[in-house]
Amino acid sequence: MALDPQLLEILACPDTHHAPLDYDPDAQTLTCTECGRIFEVRDDVPVLLLDEARGGSGGQA
Repeated sequence: MALDPQLLEILACPDTHHAPLDYDPDAQTLTCTECGRIFEVRDDVPVLLLDEARGGSGGQA
């Protein structure tokens, strides 16, 4: 099951810039278009926690 397109339209990075996110259905990730943080999608639920993000400025590697 993929993420709902309407949900993808309103999702934004949880950092202060609230930039849009790009969805990669194969990798099951959301990537911030501004800071580059990568957020996982687990069991079709986006995990938008800065502490669990990978890469980007301020994210974990």
